Amino acid sequence: MIRLGLALALVASACATAADAFDPIAFFAGHSDGVGTLKVALSRRRGVHVAGEGQVERDGSLLLVQRIEQEGKPPRNRRWTLRRTGDKTYAGELSDAVGPVEGVVSGDVLRLRFTARGGLHIRQSLTLQPGGRVIRNRLVVRKFGVRMAVLDETIRKLD
Repeated sequence: MIRLGLALALVASACATAADAFDPIAFFAGHSDGVGTLKVALSRRRGVHVAGEGQVERDGSLLLVQRIEQEGKPPRNRRWTLRRTGDKTYAGELSDAVGPVEGVVSGDVLRLRFTARGGLHIRQSLTLQPGGRVIRNRLVVRKFGVRMAVLDETIRKLD
């Protein structure tokens, strides 16, 4: 009886670990839709909508094109590339960045970091929600160590 209980616990643990693993390339392949708010220092909160279309390239990397509509600004497009570099690590490029994008997955969270124009340091946490079809995105922008902006967004996988 004890062996059976131990075996079931081990199987359940292995299944939970596999289910909790976040594969951002698989999530963003296809269509995604994000809705959130951006709070810039000394400004009011503004709505943000991001429509994404991703495709997995022959080398296994992701090409993600996003159309960003931010309240009070004209729409714009952004391009991401993201590739797996290790068991839990990712690297990529972003049209808004002035250098590489680095990422690490820990369970159901992908943490990205990069630098944008103007010396803005970006830290982004994408947390996969139960069911695997929704991500909570929190992006923090800092300059000289001071928080300049925060984006809170819910991203849904559409297909």
